[in-house]
Amino acid sequence: MYSLCLDCGATNVRAMVVDEQGVIAGKASQPNATLPGEENPEFHVWDADRIFQQLSECAVQALNGLDADKVRAVTVTTFGVDGALVDAEGRQLYPVISWKCPRTAEVMKHIGKYISQEELDRISGVGAFAFNTIYKLVWLKENRPELLEKAHAWLFISNLLAYKLTGIMATDRTMAGTSQLTDLETGDFSPFILDRLGLRRDLFPPSVDAGETIGVLMPEAAASMGIPALAGVPVISAGHDTQFAIFGSGADRDQPVLSSGTWEILMARSAQARLTPEDYADGATAEFDAEPGLLNPGLQWLGSGIIEWVKAACFHGETYDTMDAEAALIPPGCDGVTMVPDFLASGNRKGSINGLVLGRTRGHIYRAAMEALTWRLKSRLRRLESVGGFKSEFLILVGGGARNSVWTQMRADILRIPVKVSEVSESTVLGASMFAFAGAGVYSTPEEARDAFSITYRTYMPGPQEAAYENLNH
Repeated sequence: MYSLCLDCGATNVRAMVVDEQGVIAGKASQPNATLPGEENPEFHVWDADRIFQQLSECAVQALNGLDADKVRAVTVTTFGVDGALVDAEGRQLYPVISWKCPRTAEVMKHIGKYISQEELDRISGVGAFAFNTIYKLVWLKENRPELLEKAHAWLFISNLLAYKLTGIMATDRTMAGTSQLTDLETGDFSPFILDRLGLRRDLFPPSVDAGETIGVLMPEAAASMGIPALAGVPVISAGHDTQFAIFGSGADRDQPVLSSGTWEILMARSAQARLTPEDYADGATAEFDAEPGLLNPGLQWLGSGIIEWVKAACFHGETYDTMDAEAALIPPGCDGVTMVPDFLASGNRKGSINGLVLGRTRGHIYRAAMEALTWRLKSRLRRLESVGGFKSEFLILVGGGARNSVWTQMRADILRIPVKVSEVSESTVLGASMFAFAGAGVYSTPEEARDAFSITYRTYMPGPQEAAYENLNH
C-alpha cells in the first residue's frame, strides 16, 4: 500500500510514494520559482496552475514502475502563509502572493491602524513576520478591494492544490495557524481580529484537522497523476510542512526539534506557549501542531543561508567537504574571529565579521559562522524551554544542515546535550504520510503509523571540545 505525498517547496516541487513501512518507493522533483508580479517586477508570486501541473508530472514519474492501484491516500504539504482569493468555482481572482514578496513589509509597519501589534501577539500567538497571511489580505484590501468583495473564499496554497484534486474547498488547520488571523486559545479564526480588519469569517472554508479526509480524488486529477480514475482515493489533509517535519522526526511532546536549512526553525510539540513581549521581540512564535490541542512554540533565524554566503564569498565553488576539513583544523573560539550572523536586509541589525588579523583564514570565517549560529541556537533553545515549560534532554536535528558532521558535533558541545540526527532525510513527507495512512484507515492513528516507520537516529554526544566552549564568554 502507498501514500502519495505532493510536497510544494520554495525551490522544488516533489511527489513521493511512501509504503506502509515508511520506505520511499518512488520520487520525482522539478524546480520551483516565483514569477515577477504584473504591477511591479520586484513583487513575487506563485503560479498555482503551473505548480499543480508540475506536481502531476512528478506523480507520474514517481509512480512509474509501481502498482498505482495500491495508492490508498494522497496528501499535500507546502510552505505556510501563502494563498489566494477564489470565486465560487475555484477560479483565482489574483495570483498567490509569495512569502518572498516585499510588498507586505510596509503593511506590517502600519498594521496598528487596524489592530495593535500587542493585541495580535496576545490573540494569535504568531510572531510578526511580514510574510504572514494577514498582511497579504490587508494589502489586497487596500489595493484591490473589489477582489475581496467578489471573493467566495481564501484558499491557502495547500488547499488550492487540494481543490484541484477534489473540487472541495477546505482550510488545513496547520496552515491557518501560520496566518496571524487565528486565536491561540480557541484554535479557530479570531472574530476580533477579522472584525478589526473588516474581513468576513465565511471567507475561510471549514477547517480540517491533519488526517481528516478533504474529499475523493476526481477522475481528471487522478488521470493526470497516473492513478486509476475509479479508485476513489481519498485526499487527506496535511498542510504546513514544518508541523509534519516535527512529527515525522519522531518527536514526542516537549521535545525540541531543529529543522536546519536556509532557515533554522526550532520548535517543540507542547501543551502550552506562554509568550511574553520579550519572546516576540526575539522572534518567538506559536503555531498549531498537527495534533489538535497541542501547539508548536518556536523560533526561526537565518541559518544555512549564511553558510551558503560564506561558501560563495570565500570558497569559490569548492565542496563542503573541503570547507569542513578546513574548519575542523580551527580550535573552538576560532582564534578570536567572531561573526554577528544578522545578514538579512530588513531590520536595524547588521552582520559583521570581527577579529580578522594576518594569519587568519577562510576556515576561521567558516567556523566562526557555524559557532555564531550555534550560540544563537543555544540562546533560542533556552527561550523555547521557557515558553514551552520544559527542559531539554536532547535535540533532534533534521534537514540539510544535519549532514554537516563538524557543525553537528559543535551543536552537541555548545548545547552540552546529545544531538540526535534523524536517519530519515524526508521527515516532512514521512510525517504527512503518517497522517495520510491514518486518515485512510491503514493505521488507526498517526502514532501507530510512526511506530511502523521505525525512525532511527545517529547520536552526537558532547565531546572533548565541550569544556573549551564552556570557558568561552558567550
